[in-house]
Amino acid sequence: MNAFTKLMGTAALGFALGAVALPVMAETPANMLVIANRIDDITTLDPAQSFEFAGSDVLRNVYGRLVNFDPMDLDAGYQADLAESWAVSEDGRTITFTMRDGVMFHSGNPVRAEDVAFSFKRVVALNKTPSFILTQFGFTPENMDETITVDGNTVSITTDKRYATSFVLNCLTATIAAIVDETTVMANEVDGDFGNQWLKTNSAGSGAYTLASWKPKESVTLNANPDFYLGEPAMKRVIVRHVQESATQRLMLERGDIDVARNLNPSDVEGVREADGVEVMEEMRGRLMYISMNQKHPELSKPEVRQALKFLIDYEGMQNSFLKGAYVTHQNFLPRTYLGAVDENPFSMDVEKAKALLAEAGVDGMELTVGVREAQERLEIGQSLQNTFAMAGITLNLEVGTGKQVLSKYRARELDIYLGAWGPDYPDPHTNAGTFAYNPDNSDEAQATGLLAWRNAWDTAGLTEKSAAAVVEGDRSKREAMYHEIQATFRDTSPFAVMFQKIEPAGIAENVEGLNLGGAITAVSYWAVTK
Repeated sequence: MNAFTKLMGTAALGFALGAVALPVMAETPANMLVIANRIDDITTLDPAQSFEFAGSDVLRNVYGRLVNFDPMDLDAGYQADLAESWAVSEDGRTITFTMRDGVMFHSGNPVRAEDVAFSFKRVVALNKTPSFILTQFGFTPENMDETITVDGNTVSITTDKRYATSFVLNCLTATIAAIVDETTVMANEVDGDFGNQWLKTNSAGSGAYTLASWKPKESVTLNANPDFYLGEPAMKRVIVRHVQESATQRLMLERGDIDVARNLNPSDVEGVREADGVEVMEEMRGRLMYISMNQKHPELSKPEVRQALKFLIDYEGMQNSFLKGAYVTHQNFLPRTYLGAVDENPFSMDVEKAKALLAEAGVDGMELTVGVREAQERLEIGQSLQNTFAMAGITLNLEVGTGKQVLSKYRARELDIYLGAWGPDYPDPHTNAGTFAYNPDNSDEAQATGLLAWRNAWDTAGLTEKSAAAVVEGDRSKREAMYHEIQATFRDTSPFAVMFQKIEPAGIAENVEGLNLGGAITAVSYWAVTK
């Protein structure tokens, strides 16, 4: 498997290099932004269903939300977007939004309160993987006509109990809370699917860009919306090209074939720093790299085995070699900068301790399979795990595939171990607590694929109840302490080994200004970019 992977990687690199052999010092048009990124994880561009990194990048630019982030001031938190204001009821359960006047969808239809209600009800009715971000507030197909209501140019949502208003509003910045054009979507409905099939490859938003095309594993093209309510973007077209190899991305950037390279390994980052006409932009992202262990596996379900594997990871070695400058060791499910985040990293490489734990569990040798996306840093992490697991008598086989292939098996609970990345959906601690440490129904029938705990068949051993209590705690300091406690238990008992937090070092042409990758709280924004 390793030799095959390396061979295919070499072949792909040679093909890519040949494909981009353009004249030296080419230059992209002044009104066009061209980006190289790995986008093979996109499975759909329907905001009610999309749940992948590259898809979020697209949809942040295509759809407006009731509240959103200013790309030039992320620290300010959520801001009014399609809603110009909101008011909270005395009991804290109902938020009423007043819609901004004069905003138009790409179709020319006005953005109405009715479109907001339709968008949220559509999410509930479709019940796709990320729907829990909204349904966690008690919205159901049976009650949504009473809990999501319209009165003139206002729309009200009523939750099942009182939550911190900031928590609800932060959730409404998520991709799934995008507002779609009801008229356009329903004109493309087939067999009661609320336009789901059509929206996989089309758009019905009001954002800065329209979706011109998506070619799976090839490219995404966006066209500027001349009627965007914040003003037409300077970049009239944005093209995101799927380029797998870091070396190819660097070559394209230095030759002027692209403006941004988003997947550079440490050696290529250093090379870009030395090149003329380009520079490196670094952002601390919310993305976490982790491995998780399927609790249906008879050996991986043993607490001692879970602990042992966490001591067979060379965190420091990986951070200081092939992940240098791209990831930092972080062993907690809340990223740095989030409320409740901690910096405690109790695990380090300790083969003898791991062997003792395996012996205590009665395990003498084991063969496991780990699902790995075909991306350079993940293959290198997988190979490092192979080497260190072998020191304790564990054979680890790498099952390599596209993002879609590996994710499908993970969501079906079919992998022994999954090596993957997770990014927050909204800037509140429950965004990760509610998936790593929350699983109210662990049955196969629940099909709670949006919950990482469920994907690993882990019942959370009481953390579900603690996470549910933390999300309704109104006192900020008490809530923070609750997340500290949850994460301490999680580190010790869970089938997850969170390893690293992402630092994204993007290579950019020096004439590109205003690019924001989203920090730790959101996705990339293109509408503020100039050249």
